[in-house]
Amino acid sequence: MTAETWIWVAVVVIVLAAVAVVGYVALQQQRRSKLRSRFGPEYERIMSEHETRREAEQDMIAREQRHAELDIRPLTNESRDAYARRWTEVQERFVDAPGFAVTEADQLVTAVMAERGYPTDDYGQRLADLSVAHAATLDHYRQAHQISGRAAHKEASTEELRQAMVHYRALFEELLEETTREGRRDG
Repeated sequence: MTAETWIWVAVVVIVLAAVAVVGYVALQQQRRSKLRSRFGPEYERIMSEHETRREAEQDMIAREQRHAELDIRPLTNESRDAYARRWTEVQERFVDAPGFAVTEADQLVTAVMAERGYPTDDYGQRLADLSVAHAATLDHYRQAHQISGRAAHKEASTEELRQAMVHYRALFEELLEETTREGRRDG
């Protein structure tokens, strides 16, 4: 081969390598953007829990894969109505027994999660599973759970207990009203 041919081969190889690098970077940005959109406020929290961006993104992808394997389903209209009535009763009990009402609210949210198909045995796993589809309200759940824990030791004020109810309600309503992927409610 002539020198000119070698130059053209080198130029083609360099151009192909540049295109591959640009494609790879674009793909990474697209994946990152998708994860940021999917996990919302949880994206930064998950990032801060890991040493590298790659580890954090792998964690989010693993969460998505686990979530896809769960049999998450919407509530029937009957279940939705029954849970809504129970929530109203819990809120009414708050006036006379705020600590007890917060405990009931936690149990009610957990019951809705279980009926929807979320595993509920481990709090940390619940957070990870909920982070995929309920990232916007997950911090409410964390705060409510923290206050509920303090309430169990009689270390939460009535105002904190009221806040816990508000936080639980945010996730409760989202779990209760979630529709199927087609945008309609089942039941």
